[in-house]
Amino acid sequence: MEITLVVGLMLALAGIVTYSVSTMTDWKNGREASERLRSVYLAQKTYLADFPSKSFATFTAAELIPYLPGRPGVMPTAKTASNQVLTLNFQVMPPVFTLGTTTYDPSGSLTDGIWDVGNL
Repeated sequence: MEITLVVGLMLALAGIVTYSVSTMTDWKNGREASERLRSVYLAQKTYLADFPSKSFATFTAAELIPYLPGRPGVMPTAKTASNQVLTLNFQVMPPVFTLGTTTYDPSGSLTDGIWDVGNL
């Protein structure tokens, strides 16, 4: 009886830990995407400071990449929780990740700072 109780408690704890780890992974992916969007947003603002007559709707990746922090050489990317590749739309301000033709934001909030720049 005691062994059954101990095994049951261990399984319950394993379930809680598994749920917590998956939640933390989703949160981590969202924060990383948010940081990538912030870096593109800062690149947009810096580029506009140098070229104030330029419209953000006409930005190209080649124009913004030199303004990205750390000069990574490519535009940042992100993936959904189901491992689908998201497209970065940097021709809107603030930038967003899109899945197909819709803005990807699983948090459902445009001001929480997860998967969006929010009101930076």
